[in-house]
Amino acid sequence: MKEKNKGILFILLAGVFFASMTICSRLAGELPTMQKAFFRNFFAAMIAGFLLLRNKKDFRYPWKYIPTLLVRSICGTIGILCNFYAIDKLVVSDANILNKISPFAALIFSFFFLKEKMKPVQIFTLIGAFVGAIMVIQPNFSNFSFLPGIVGLLGGIMAGAAYTAVRYLGMKGLESMKIVFFFSAFSCLSILPFVITGYQSMSSTQLIYLILCGMFAAGGQICITKAYTYAPAKEISIYDYFQIAVAAVLGFFIFEQIPNPLGLLGYMIIFAMSLINWWNTNHTSKIQG
Repeated sequence: MKEKNKGILFILLAGVFFASMTICSRLAGELPTMQKAFFRNFFAAMIAGFLLLRNKKDFRYPWKYIPTLLVRSICGTIGILCNFYAIDKLVVSDANILNKISPFAALIFSFFFLKEKMKPVQIFTLIGAFVGAIMVIQPNFSNFSFLPGIVGLLGGIMAGAAYTAVRYLGMKGLESMKIVFFFSAFSCLSILPFVITGYQSMSSTQLIYLILCGMFAAGGQICITKAYTYAPAKEISIYDYFQIAVAAVLGFFIFEQIPNPLGLLGYMIIFAMSLINWWNTNHTSKIQG
């Protein structure tokens, strides 16, 4: 139970960080996708590297972890780029709801590759939370573009695959900070040539917002990595939707965006599904214990 509750706590914290990252990314204005993506992972690599050094950990990785680390890093990088591309090409709400397919993808990948079986109540609450997310985001597909939509969907699927790889690495005993460092460094190095060739100058304000974006992304990356090393996707992936509620609160205070009644109902549904999932997980564990 202790490990599961840690997983829930860290994925909730990740929601706060990633929602803050999204706000800062929007405040940074129009900048190239690769440039934003680079800042998103640069600070995560720096912070993870610093923490490893402070704790006197080495940067060596046993070869048995490398294939899964590459899967995590490649899928994660593709997921980030696809999401940023979708945000640039689609209405933001449409891009966000496509990205929220990731909890479903994590469940499916975990089922097939990690043999983590799902219970009907877990499937029900996840579907319910997704419906609630649609009510909050309220995507408008009237001007939906096929290619960006497919790319956005691919981004969500890749994120789910990356989280599954993180879970596997955690089960095998690899430290979460090492996972964060490997992924963040890999992503930065693979994106860097595109950043250099397509670099766009920034104002001091834009730079500050991108730095904050990177810092919040680092916090979110560390927390979500810890979350999936502590607990399986079937028990915590639903809490990924907490990010939507946090983003709405920040949007209200920063952009004065007021949710309509349908959106408020969506929040209530997400909260109810999370509560049901939490109660079911804890109740079942107590009975089995």
